[in-house]
Amino acid sequence: MDETASEIIEKIREKTLGKENSEPCLEYQLIYDSPSETLEPVYYWILDFMNKFFGGKVEKMVDNFSASPGGGHFAEMGQRRSLMQKNVSESMATVNTVLRSIINLIYDLKDFEIRLKHYDDANSEDEKRKSNGILALKQVWLDNVDIKRGVGSIHQMTAGNLNFVTLRDAFLSVNSAEGVDKLDLNDRVRRILKPRLEEFLYWKDSSEAELKKRFNIEKSYLKSQVNMLQLYTRWVKPYLKSATELEMKDQGTNPDIVNSFNTLILQLTLMGKSEVDVRGEIRNGDLPREMKAPKRKHYKVMIIDFYFRGIPVRQGQHVLVGGKATVNFKGYTMNEEELKVFEQEMKKSDINESFKLLEGATTESLDELKNDLDHFLKDGDEKGEKKKEKKKSEDVNPFAALFSPLFKKKDKKKDGDEKVDLKKIKKDSYEEKLVRALAEEEIKDIVFKVYDIYKKSHSMASHDSPFE
Repeated sequence: MDETASEIIEKIREKTLGKENSEPCLEYQLIYDSPSETLEPVYYWILDFMNKFFGGKVEKMVDNFSASPGGGHFAEMGQRRSLMQKNVSESMATVNTVLRSIINLIYDLKDFEIRLKHYDDANSEDEKRKSNGILALKQVWLDNVDIKRGVGSIHQMTAGNLNFVTLRDAFLSVNSAEGVDKLDLNDRVRRILKPRLEEFLYWKDSSEAELKKRFNIEKSYLKSQVNMLQLYTRWVKPYLKSATELEMKDQGTNPDIVNSFNTLILQLTLMGKSEVDVRGEIRNGDLPREMKAPKRKHYKVMIIDFYFRGIPVRQGQHVLVGGKATVNFKGYTMNEEELKVFEQEMKKSDINESFKLLEGATTESLDELKNDLDHFLKDGDEKGEKKKEKKKSEDVNPFAALFSPLFKKKDKKKDGDEKVDLKKIKKDSYEEKLVRALAEEEIKDIVFKVYDIYKKSHSMASHDSPFE
């Protein structure tokens, strides 16, 4: 992501409020340069103090870092990233192996289902279904079992020079030894037909039992393979995320990064937001009592951008970073639609793009695979049992755990899931303008307090609040 959180907010506000109102309501900058002190206290003091104003719900929106190639931190991060990438590569290779096994099992099970349907038809009480099922099984027996006799098979004897022209038709038309005696056949054909028919009937019963046994065994094996796939995808997810997070951001022509120096650049962004209590403000008299509360919610939003330029120093197993911290304190007001657009833009991060690359390569095939897994692993798959209502579960598609929440299909009707088009956001109504104006005054006070009290607590020069 090339744009900062502040730039995205200002671009949104420019579209909805106009260019003259796109800037922050209030902005301060603090530069703290201390090579001998670490940068963590600056970050955590501001984070903890912000939480007091926003109910402990401050979010980290951006976390990027870059190191100069000549520094030790660059090499260390590169080694860690390579290790994560190696783990991802090995795990994904195993995932692909298991996935191929699952696909082969599914194709086998589909073949078994087709064969078992012939047996079900042959055992049906419906005479038409029974006749069709037996004919289908006879054809399977002729093509796969009897054909192994070579010249002595029914196919060869019927089509060859042995003059058993009626043998195949007779075999297909009769279903018992007693029925053979009723056919108008010569003794030569009858002597061959009876043992072949008895052999078929024995094969029919024994092969049905064996096929059902193998079908159930392969279904159990499919379930175990799916469980293994779930396990491997659960393992690979944190490595994939870590490998992406360890990628350094390209600083381009930033003069703070010099190849031969030992320098580290950190870019962090915190966001705190709180909803304006319109009804409470009306009761307190800060808004007109006759005013109706607008349908859209409005928020006070505080953005703090940290830009750290430091020198990493290793102490034991940890790296301490001291240097220059540039902290920008900014306050904004946003309605709920503007805030949703902002959150949509912030989700377009590098790690989300990494997941989307994998998702795009597998979406279509996995949709088909999921349907097959639903079919073979659903509850109540024994013959004759009524189908139970399908339960929503992450266990059916093991890739849901890997790509969640990106890959999981969401209900667009749920609040917060529906995408908002920036161009379709309506202008503020008269009531909303009053609420936004009140929110601006409140966020200005919060921004100043965080900035001012930090300075005072660290013995820096300060001044009285301009809002009192």
